Amino acid sequence: MKKKGWTSLTVKLNTLIIIIVLVLSLGLAAFAYNMNSERVDKYYKQTTSNAACAIAAFVDGDKAEALLNAIKTDEFAAIREEALAADGDQAIIDWLQERGLYDTYTGIREMLKTYKEKLKAEYVYLQSLEGYRSINIVDPDEAVLYTGSYEDTPEEYTKFQTNMHIESVVSNTEYGWLCSAYEPVVNSKGENVAIVGVDINMNDVMEERGRFLTTMVLFAAALMLVSVIITVMLMRRIATKPLSMLAKATTGFVDNQTGYLREKIINLPINSKDEIGDLYEEIRGMQGRIVEYLDNLTTVTAEKERIGAELNIAAQIQNDMLPRIFPPFPERKDFDIYATMDPAKEVGGDFYDFYLIDDDHLCLVMADVSGKGVPASLFMTIAKTLIKNRAQLGESPSEILYNVNNQLCDGNEAELFVTVWLAIIELSTGKGIAANAGHEHPALRRKDGSFELVLYRHAPAVATMEGMRFKEHEFQLNPGDTLFVYTDGVTEATNTKDELFGTQRMLDALNRDPNAAPKKLLDAVRNDIDEFVGAAPQFDDITMMGVKYDGPEDKGPVKLSIDAKTENLDKVLAFAEEQLGKADCPIKAQTQIGVAVEEIFVNIALYAYAPETGKADITFDVDKEKKEAVITFRDKGVAFNPLEKQDPDVTQSAEERQIGGLGIYIVKKTMDEVKYERTDEENVLTIRKKF
Repeated sequence: MKKKGWTSLTVKLNTLIIIIVLVLSLGLAAFAYNMNSERVDKYYKQTTSNAACAIAAFVDGDKAEALLNAIKTDEFAAIREEALAADGDQAIIDWLQERGLYDTYTGIREMLKTYKEKLKAEYVYLQSLEGYRSINIVDPDEAVLYTGSYEDTPEEYTKFQTNMHIESVVSNTEYGWLCSAYEPVVNSKGENVAIVGVDINMNDVMEERGRFLTTMVLFAAALMLVSVIITVMLMRRIATKPLSMLAKATTGFVDNQTGYLREKIINLPINSKDEIGDLYEEIRGMQGRIVEYLDNLTTVTAEKERIGAELNIAAQIQNDMLPRIFPPFPERKDFDIYATMDPAKEVGGDFYDFYLIDDDHLCLVMADVSGKGVPASLFMTIAKTLIKNRAQLGESPSEILYNVNNQLCDGNEAELFVTVWLAIIELSTGKGIAANAGHEHPALRRKDGSFELVLYRHAPAVATMEGMRFKEHEFQLNPGDTLFVYTDGVTEATNTKDELFGTQRMLDALNRDPNAAPKKLLDAVRNDIDEFVGAAPQFDDITMMGVKYDGPEDKGPVKLSIDAKTENLDKVLAFAEEQLGKADCPIKAQTQIGVAVEEIFVNIALYAYAPETGKADITFDVDKEKKEAVITFRDKGVAFNPLEKQDPDVTQSAEERQIGGLGIYIVKKTMDEVKYERTDEENVLTIRKKF
């Protein structure tokens, strides 16, 4: 067994005992010291206070007041200066005698001296406290010369009112330890005119108190030492030694699992009936249970490893069933697609799928099977296969879900179901048809816009009831639009506070860079989910798919051949708008080109074949890179060059101006180039506009 040193239980218990005894001993010493100090201080405070009261009672307040008023005068100050200059007290004595105050002064002084000797006090004096200064009236230890001298009052005295009663205090001063009391002297009017101060020396008391404290500390140390020795011996015998024996025996069993525990534990000399004895009996009985448990654990571990290996194979099979190579159609430039599926367990119930039904139709599937684990995975495999088979037969989304629903309901004893969003998109036009069976609403971003949820009423989930019909709805994807579909594992991702990630956080992640490629969009959503969830476990599969529709590739000029009739104008303008929109032509330029197209086509319809009708061929050559549109009009009508017509005078009013010619004038002004030629019996009019 590894030696524990200072971390052993014995050391910890002994240290704890020493600390407890030390605290108790010091506490006892401190308590005794405080009790003794309080008793002594109380005695001295009472004695000092009684003495101050007695002296104040015998002092004649009126005489003290007269003496005080005399020495506060400027005249006395002058006499005092004179006495100081002569280095004698005679001038002060004469001055007091002239005013009949000398006997008063000597009488009070003798009385104070008598009390000082009886009390064995350090100081006894009569003074007056006035604001921030004190005036010594009579002090038996001072010569007359200094009577009435002015002294600065210490800062701590400023809290006292003038000549008030002050409770006894014990303080360490420049004169040593003193117990001081102050009692006011009252005149015949009941007014406080001065105070009597008594200071008793406590230096001997303080020294005695220190010796008492030293004695108590030594006694506490001896008591602590004896208590620690006895307690440690008892603790070792009762607890630490048996526990150490148990620790050695159990460590031996861990090292050798075949009988070592029984040999070491059964023969231990532990006969106590306390908790340690109970622990000994439990450890002895644990031997058989541990051996049995280890045998079972070996069997369970082998079975778990076998199941784990099978689950890994199942997970690999499931991953192989989902499209995982991106881009999946590198030769296609009309759309970009990316998808991910992260199962909550080894295998999941979510799945996505996408495939080309033919060269012009893309099928998208996003689904979520109820439940988790192996049952959901098996149900997912069946549902995915059935949906793809039906889609490749050329069925519509509603027909696919109807037939798959009936097939899954047959023999569905586990009562599993699957929510499905299924759409088929015509890639040449962007037209789509979708059916939603209880699944999440998709998010759609129009070009240069933001992602928003596409909300509509959807049908119940697949496999909930046989014979159900599923509604379809049409939608249109324009070049630059992006579609995002997902399972509820995205919006219902939960953090440690049981808060849901929600659709708004999902939209915020998508709209942080809405024009990004699908892979970057899905990475942004997943990063936000991980940051939001934090350390919380993943409870549901997280599956997402993004599709960006770029529209059919630009294959050069596009030709529209149409009857030259005014009722076909809307078709011509719609065709022009479609071609210009694919090239990201600005609205202003689209409007100007639309006006020019309308003017030229209407002229052909009205005049080229009149009174008969014929064909008009319109060729659009819109170059997105060069940002230029070239539109050519051809008709086999009568030869006519509209550019030869004189431009109208736009400075004239409408009434003055000759009718006609304004439309072609506007065309020439708004287009960068307008050119006419007669070739092979055809009128050929070409307009060019940069944008």
